[in-house]
Amino acid sequence: MPTTTPEHDERIATMTFSSVYPHYVTKVEKKGRTTEELHEVITWLTGFNDKKIQKQIDDGVTFKEFFQRAKLNPNAHLIKGVICGYRVEDIENTLTQQTRWLDKLVDELAKGKSMEKILRTE
Repeated sequence: MPTTTPEHDERIATMTFSSVYPHYVTKVEKKGRTTEELHEVITWLTGFNDKKIQKQIDDGVTFKEFFQRAKLNPNAHLIKGVICGYRVEDIENTLTQQTRWLDKLVDELAKGKSMEKILRTE
């Protein structure tokens, strides 16, 4: 698996959550899941409730700021697998790994996995 480059990591750090969020919504809704389920997944990872998720969007925060504001779930390290060609557990840059964790959760939701599996409660 390729490792991320400094340029890749910088691009993720400066990308805004609000620019990616609509793509998350489209991805899960296209597969019959709901925005509520998407928010449940984001809340599990970040500790943000619906109001705080909306605040991140309204504030136009970058992913760097987004994860600085988040209180990560202690089980986040259990998120494993490949997303965008990267094995998430092998990504060395912390911010890039956190962002890919979120991508992986959204992907699992869109693929129809049960919430128990996505939220690592089993």
